[in-house]
Amino acid sequence: MKLASLKDGSRDGQLIVVSRDLKTACIANGIAPTLQRVLDDWQFMAPQLEELYQRLNAGKVAYSFDFQPHQCMAPLPRAFQWADGSAYVNHVELVRKARQAEMPESFWHDPLMYQGGSDDFIGPCDDIVLGAVEWGIDFESEIAIITDDVPMGVSPDRAAEHIRLLMLVNDVSLRNLIPAELAKGFGFFQSKPASSFSPVAVTPDELGDAWRDGKVHLALRSSWNGNLVGQPNAGIDMAFSFPQLITHLCKTRRARAGTIIGSGTVSNKDAGKGYSCIAEKRALEMIATGEAITPFMQYGDSIKIEMLDKNGKSIFGAIDQSLVEPD
Repeated sequence: MKLASLKDGSRDGQLIVVSRDLKTACIANGIAPTLQRVLDDWQFMAPQLEELYQRLNAGKVAYSFDFQPHQCMAPLPRAFQWADGSAYVNHVELVRKARQAEMPESFWHDPLMYQGGSDDFIGPCDDIVLGAVEWGIDFESEIAIITDDVPMGVSPDRAAEHIRLLMLVNDVSLRNLIPAELAKGFGFFQSKPASSFSPVAVTPDELGDAWRDGKVHLALRSSWNGNLVGQPNAGIDMAFSFPQLITHLCKTRRARAGTIIGSGTVSNKDAGKGYSCIAEKRALEMIATGEAITPFMQYGDSIKIEMLDKNGKSIFGAIDQSLVEPD
């Protein structure tokens, strides 16, 4: 099924069920007011939402309405936890190679992960508002999962059972602020502003056979200023599956329902598939010529992130945003 959060003036939005073709939607009347409420009691509420979803797809919901992505907040407008991994080690290797830094061998078997801000996510069509282009503003196209309650010490096999929903992410990065922050030895903070998410979150079964081994085997498309700049396959070159990322997160702690875990920038070793962030394009330029040519985002730029199924239909709807100055 496909779920979204409609803007209604509240912090958490109004839970709606969205049709498979993303054309119609209906409010989850009498089931749950918000997505977080569903995640807190998934076993009880998910079957009721699934039944409503099937009726919506069959055109049997009298109170349905046209689905408008720009009226959506992030599926979880705020979450108890947002942890972003870096499962595509090829991306890490390229960026480090560009600055002539060796990549530790451990990166291939011990995932990188940081904990980001989760109190104020951005809707799929909301503007990205940032104070200075000199910060080196970059998009990062990713996939994310949402879990239910996960116990500490969970194995990858059992972790897979806790994946409830998937989304797309634009994990905006401020590249020119990152080096100074990392040099402090305490991780990202100012260099990672609010992330954006796709209009809808979907259950894994919506992906059919493209969801296997804890990975999404479809192309993630990034269009910058209307030009397709990347379409790497998210199932290829993903060194750590989502269950493995959950296991990493839960080595020393539990994860509560509503935890979001990101894949990191989707990247393929085949450079012909393009890029999912500008930093990777610049890294390839540095490796080839010794100079980065492609600029970071400027005010007025747009970024669209989308994933299509094997029939060319949008699965999650599109993240479709513009970069603007503060008022």
